[in-house]
Amino acid sequence: MVEGVASFRRFMYQTVPKAVRAAARGALEKGADELVDYIRSLAPVDDGFLLTSIGWTWGEPPKGAIALDDISPDQDPSMRIVVYAGSELAFYASWVEFGTSKAPAHPFFWPAYRALRSRIRSRITRAINKAIRSL
Repeated sequence: MVEGVASFRRFMYQTVPKAVRAAARGALEKGADELVDYIRSLAPVDDGFLLTSIGWTWGEPPKGAIALDDISPDQDPSMRIVVYAGSELAFYASWVEFGTSKAPAHPFFWPAYRALRSRIRSRITRAINKAIRSL
C-alpha cells in the first residue's frame, strides 16, 4: 500500500467535513438573515402578526408556518435550515401569499426566495471552497 493513504483518508473523512460544515453553517445563517430581511420588506403590514412571524431556524418550523424546505433525507439533518412565515397567530400567511376567492394574492415569500436563491447558493459555494483551500 502507498505510504500516506491512511493519513489522507483521515484528512478527507474527518478534517475536511468539519471545516466544510462550519463554513457552510456560517454562510447558511448569513443567507437566511438576508432572505428573512427581504421577505419582511415585501410582506404586507396590517396587524403586524405576519411580519413578526417571519424568521428562520435550524430544524423544524413553528406550527402553522409555510416554509422553504428543500432538503432530501440523504443529506445531513443537522444542516437543515428552514425559513418560514406564519405562526398560530399569523395562520393566514399562505392566504396572503397565494390569495383566496375573496382576496387577491400578495406574494412576498416566494418572490424573495427566487430573487436571492442564486446569491445565497453562490455564497455557500464560495464559503465551502474557501474552507477547503485553507486546509
